[in-house]
Amino acid sequence: MKDAFANTHRFIVALATITTLAASPSNPSHATDWTIPVAGNAFQTAPNPGGRGFRRDSTIAWSEPDRVYSIFFRVDRPAVLDLALRARAADAPGTLAVRAADQAFDTVIRSPDFSANPVGRIEVPEAGYVRVDLQGVRRGGRVYADVRDLVVASDTDGLTLDYVQSNSGNMFYWGRRGPSVHLRYEVPRDQTLQYAYSELTVPAGQDPIGSYFMTNGFGEGYFGIQVNSPTERRVLFSVWSPFKTDNPRDIPKEQQIVMLAKGPGVHVGEFGNEGSGGQSYLVYPWKAGTTYRFLTEVRPDGKGNTIYSSWFGDKSQNTWRLIASFRRPKTDTHLTGFHGFLENFSPTYGHIGRRANYGNVWVRDVNQQWHQCTRARFSVDATGRGRHRLDFTGGADGDHFFLRNCGFFDETGRPGETFTRQSTADAQPDIDFDALPRG
Repeated sequence: MKDAFANTHRFIVALATITTLAASPSNPSHATDWTIPVAGNAFQTAPNPGGRGFRRDSTIAWSEPDRVYSIFFRVDRPAVLDLALRARAADAPGTLAVRAADQAFDTVIRSPDFSANPVGRIEVPEAGYVRVDLQGVRRGGRVYADVRDLVVASDTDGLTLDYVQSNSGNMFYWGRRGPSVHLRYEVPRDQTLQYAYSELTVPAGQDPIGSYFMTNGFGEGYFGIQVNSPTERRVLFSVWSPFKTDNPRDIPKEQQIVMLAKGPGVHVGEFGNEGSGGQSYLVYPWKAGTTYRFLTEVRPDGKGNTIYSSWFGDKSQNTWRLIASFRRPKTDTHLTGFHGFLENFSPTYGHIGRRANYGNVWVRDVNQQWHQCTRARFSVDATGRGRHRLDFTGGADGDHFFLRNCGFFDETGRPGETFTRQSTADAQPDIDFDALPRG
């Protein structure tokens, strides 16, 4: 350990000028410092994902020897980094094993007050995410330590670090969920559209808990599949109320979403917290590696309302099942804003990657003509736009589009980029609309 701490004195001096924002050093001979809060950048990664140990005071503390917490941040170039932990040992000293960049250090936390505890120096050979693992070795009190921040110092000229810097806008929560990515499909502008059709395949191993693979998004709602727990998966279809609120109880009766029909086994209720409206879901054991198809109809009823209906099926079985039909008041529209997206709704699983392939995307107009969608525009939410998380991308791969997020991979997509997939004109949907189940 002697070599690892050869620069301890210089490092402690640098810690005295810690800042919370990444900045380029004005003089490359002086270290620049970054304070990385564990509350927005750490995850329990062993023995399994979990949320235990995270405290309301924005620290993590634990007593189990097999538990590992991992802190992630991104560097924009190769760099030499000095690491420290801002931590305390309230009851008695504790020792943490710290692993990063193929190196391991033992760090003793002694002070009962939060202070900087030097860990050691690592070399990062290329730009990308850095993972720092913390695990307990010895403890004299109830917990190994209370850890508040990872502190990084570097003399590397021009170095920038990206991470969740503060909880402004509840960003610790959103940052741990990870970036959401979207595909907005190009559709014919001179046609009145009634149906949206798409096919979705989630590759094996890309379906962790918290994933929502949304395939048929439209101006007033969304439709797709999600992973809710180790034992439950759902097909989810929701329509927003025209009344703007996050509390469904505030919606006046005349602006409430009304269920007109639902398929067997489908639960219908309300949703809130991201706008409010009507929600339906079917508990269904969909599987990664299987291709599913999705059909959504949007049509006005001629009375100042719009009817939204969605169907779901396993493509290989060539069957359809109704999820639900809803009536949205004070709305007179056909299909608009056709899009897909991929999100993680569980901050506990924000460090695990996921991917989905969106294929054979079509729309059908009111004159019963199909039009395939071979171009889509890529975008990301505020978590990605604000550089809180940069593990997101999308693209076209042969005859399908794809979206990928979370997992702290090193590739970052370019919001605003347009992708073009290969034509699937020979796979135009063949649907007997008269035979579709309607409840």
